[in-house]
Amino acid sequence: MNDPNTHEQAAAIRKARFGALPERVVFEDMVEEKAVLPTYPAADTLDPDALAIRFSCLAADLGL
Repeated sequence: MNDPNTHEQAAAIRKARFGALPERVVFEDMVEEKAVLPTYPAADTLDPDALAIRFSCLAADLGL
């Protein structure tokens, strides 16, 4: 059970598997850029239903 070869083999297996950190990921590879859609003022007018979806709060519903 305490065979030194077994411990050395286990250490070699661990070193082969976990011995080095993965390479760094550069910031440019983590960022995705998309073009912004143009705004349409007619479509962005006040819509009470959409406002209720974005601002749903019990305190606001009760007028507090």
